Amino acid sequence: MLTKTPDFAVIKIRNTGIVISEDDLPLIFERFYRADKSRTRETGGTGIGLALVRQITDLHQGTIGVQSKVGQETEFIVQLPIEIKVVVED
Repeated sequence: MLTKTPDFAVIKIRNTGIVISEDDLPLIFERFYRADKSRTRETGGTGIGLALVRQITDLHQGTIGVQSKVGQETEFIVQLPIEIKVVVED
């Protein structure tokens, strides 16, 4: 879902499939981290997707957060500023 506030575009993505445990939440934006230890390259995923999302979000001066309720859903919230402030240093 995409919504707009006066200062931000807000993107919310919900997944009711595989849920991320509370123990894994602090680590999911790290490169090559896989919450599901049984997954390999052959079975899908390299563990860099969420790290790239965070890096792109940071480069656009935005934020990304996640909430997860085991057995229910995981929700990612990305906020990107409508206007980006450019700082030029001498």
